[in-house]
Amino acid sequence: MKCILMNKYTEVLKAEYDSATSAFTKVYEVMNINYAPYILKNIYNQENINDDAFRTNLSEWFKGRGIPSWRDRLDLLLYRLNISAPYELLDKAFGLSLSDQYWLKPDGSNINYDDINFFDNDFDYAEFMEASLSVNSPKIYNENSLKTPNNTTDGMLKKAWVIEGETRYLIKGGYKNETLQPFNEVLASEICKRLGFNYVDYSLYTYKDMVVSKCPCFITKDTELVPCHQIISGRKRHNSSADYENYIKILEENGIENAREKLENMYILDFLILNDDRHLNNFGIIRDVNSLKWLDVAPIFDSGQSLNIEYYDEEEMHISGNGRLFYEVKPFDEIIKLVKNIKRIDITKLDGLVEWFDNLLHQYQNITNYSDARINKLCILLNSQINKLKDIIEKANR
Repeated sequence: MKCILMNKYTEVLKAEYDSATSAFTKVYEVMNINYAPYILKNIYNQENINDDAFRTNLSEWFKGRGIPSWRDRLDLLLYRLNISAPYELLDKAFGLSLSDQYWLKPDGSNINYDDINFFDNDFDYAEFMEASLSVNSPKIYNENSLKTPNNTTDGMLKKAWVIEGETRYLIKGGYKNETLQPFNEVLASEICKRLGFNYVDYSLYTYKDMVVSKCPCFITKDTELVPCHQIISGRKRHNSSADYENYIKILEENGIENAREKLENMYILDFLILNDDRHLNNFGIIRDVNSLKWLDVAPIFDSGQSLNIEYYDEEEMHISGNGRLFYEVKPFDEIIKLVKNIKRIDITKLDGLVEWFDNLLHQYQNITNYSDARINKLCILLNSQINKLKDIIEKANR
């Protein structure tokens, strides 16, 4: 299929797209590289737009918009959607997403962005949501149920976009038989609210006897999320804190105010809840797709992989104690040292947080079947991290 990659109203490039392999096999013309996915800018060569690097990165970027092969219960989801592979969904709704404004326009068509984007236009979601999250669900035979932004949702967790009023919400479940992730998202929101961090607000929602998290879309039809991975792709890799410092420098050079403090806030949160999955695609910046201006660091989101107790008994509780700092896996006690002004944190704002979390977990105990012992261990772990941060702040104030 000959098509034009669009960024909202702007023509980016004309290419041949093969639906069978979800790959771009030929690039005919690049109209405006500035409006291309950010990851393509560093490797763009006007003299050879069909070199392997450019086409490969274009294809990988597009595939990366889809449901990944490691999505929980993927085989069951594909069976229910009546398809054989997730890439079959990529071009069913022109490749549209609720994370950016890119889409594929068939060459020669007069399709208009305003008529098809999912920010303004409703979409069927009930069947896709049931196929993704329900324990028992029939196959989907309604073709319109496959024309949704749910085709372009990455990550390992079961999830679905839904509409309530005019707002688009993302619903996410737990991983396999683990159900703690939604509670961790809500805990992260509560911590951010108390400490004054910029964050995506997660709440709990019960869907067919399971607890899931729910958050509003933080992208508008005039903005896009550019993940850290795209920003630093192709740049020199240090495998040390130098990668973190270089990223802050890039943000500052592009006009992001208080970039260091905002990144520090994310790592302070990760320290408190022991989030071990702060990978390069779940933080980044918000960019205006019309002016290409970098607006701000993205609000903190996707903090579910936290409070992971590997095992516990009456005498002992074992945790890994390691988080992620760009390309490194490091102890949280080392990552927190990156915060240059920890004294700015008012730790008293977290007073009562452990009791709040304990009440939250007990409130849904009849659904999760968490034992009192497990809830107690989770609260002990959270309390321990708060006290650790308190000690760090007190030492800094001496």
